[in-house]
Amino acid sequence: MVKKFFSLFNREIDGLHEAAYLLAAATVASQILALVRDKLLAYFFGAGHTLDLYYASFRISDMIYATIASMVAASVLVPFLVKKCNVNGEARDRAAGIEVTESGRAEARHFIDHTFSVFFLAIIAVSAVIFIFMPWIIPHLLPGYANDPASLHQIVIASRIMLLSPIFLGISNFLASITQMYNRFLIYAISPLLYNIGIIFGTLFLYPLFGLYGLVGGVILGTAMHMGIQIPFVASKRLFPRLRLKIDWKEVKQVVLVSFPRTLTLSSTEIAELFLIALATFMGTGAISIFNFSFNLQSVPLAVIGVSYASAAFSTLAKFHESGDMKRYIEYMATSVKHIIFWSMPVTVFFIVLRAQIVRTILGAGQFTWADTRLTAAMLALFTISVVGQSLILLFVRAYYAEGKTKRPLIANMTSAAAIIIFAFVLKWFFEVSPAFAYFIESLFKVADLNGTTTSAIVLTLALAYSLGNILNAYLHWHMFKTDHRAHADFKTVFTRPIFKTTFDSLGASIIGGYAAFLGLQVFALVVNQQKIIGVFLQGFCAGIIGIVVWLLVLWILRSKELRDVWVTFHKKFWKVSVATADAEPL
Repeated sequence: MVKKFFSLFNREIDGLHEAAYLLAAATVASQILALVRDKLLAYFFGAGHTLDLYYASFRISDMIYATIASMVAASVLVPFLVKKCNVNGEARDRAAGIEVTESGRAEARHFIDHTFSVFFLAIIAVSAVIFIFMPWIIPHLLPGYANDPASLHQIVIASRIMLLSPIFLGISNFLASITQMYNRFLIYAISPLLYNIGIIFGTLFLYPLFGLYGLVGGVILGTAMHMGIQIPFVASKRLFPRLRLKIDWKEVKQVVLVSFPRTLTLSSTEIAELFLIALATFMGTGAISIFNFSFNLQSVPLAVIGVSYASAAFSTLAKFHESGDMKRYIEYMATSVKHIIFWSMPVTVFFIVLRAQIVRTILGAGQFTWADTRLTAAMLALFTISVVGQSLILLFVRAYYAEGKTKRPLIANMTSAAAIIIFAFVLKWFFEVSPAFAYFIESLFKVADLNGTTTSAIVLTLALAYSLGNILNAYLHWHMFKTDHRAHADFKTVFTRPIFKTTFDSLGASIIGGYAAFLGLQVFALVVNQQKIIGVFLQGFCAGIIGIVVWLLVLWILRSKELRDVWVTFHKKFWKVSVATADAEPL
């Protein structure tokens, strides 16, 4: 029985469609578990002190992951491994994977051992140094706790425990490159599910025993399972990495040169988020929790739309660019941009209109109060205004990676990160010195009467700063892409004009559909019990259905080409389309 169980996870996925559907199902399941995770955290803790400390303890480990662990991501290592396994042409490519000869295995082992040794020793060394100096680092990264010795002590201990997270996830990333090379997609797909299960276990069973450290222990358990599920298969292929003290730096240098710009791109975003959390420590109890809850909710449509389209487009864009077929490259890029805008626009509008119903349904009840709901809903709306931009950024970044240009995204992301930090300081200052501006923001998002709560409405400026920075980032990517490719004879006809038309159609239809949903909220408020979660859900669900129907009707009247493409895909060709596997990483 046990043997059959493990053979299921080690099963090779033979077909591209089977692999794509498996990963898509796992992505949906992972998102559901993430919402369950946040629901439990909100129910038991609300937007309170304990959850603030919990989220604060992630900051240093997340930074280590972005700067070191991400350098051995599967998207970086897989091409190297495939090349090593094909040494002297002795390894035979198959539709379902790769068959490795002994000479190919020897080359792969050499690469794996030396690359892993440098990564492992580096992340252990950095973690050890940070572990020692943690009491001096935390007060500077989270200055709002500098005069709160009890909280500071808890964050230091929790952050030290959390240092295991980037180590386990980094090793998991490394092993995932091997499992993906062999097309063991089931193992790869289940890993993120186990991560969320670990956090849920920590919330339900470890917190009652160990308090805050039990919550952190759940994260470590999740990362350990994320890594552990991949070990048996990698070991069975005799490719499990071994530490080497004598390093072949030529091998390591190749990986670093490829991954370094990408790592800097990820790090710039992480630095911006770290500054926002630092500012949140001055904004009252619950500010960090509300920031994270709303950020996680806006990440759902970003993952479903932005990551999916960007990942699916990547391999085809790379193929067109490699073959020199720039006309088809630009056409394919334009199609991807149009469909991202087509889906992201209504999501943005509906999330803004239905924000209170979304937040109350997913996070409401228990310790999560109505005041928490209103502030989280307001922040969700502000985060959501940049979902279109964030989704386009993911696509443009991968387009540049397909061209082998990593400096462009780096420049745009670093500029955006600096802008987010500047916007955050300026908006916070303006909110404090300008009662008119503060009143405008509070009234616009209906939180003007929450001044007596522990969390100040000034926290909304953080979400606004983040969105403004990402809108700037999207513009920079758009401008650079247009500048780099406008010499193409048909660029305006193929790229610019069709995208502007799609933007106009989708925005107009979304606004009309959003207004219909808003009217629906007023009507259903009269017939449902808004004191119950089920009543709030039904109000938002029914209003959303009305809005979607109106949105579709307007697009049909406008003869939207994207709507027609979607219909054709689902009606005739859905089972025939080749879909690329989703990339688990944000950039």
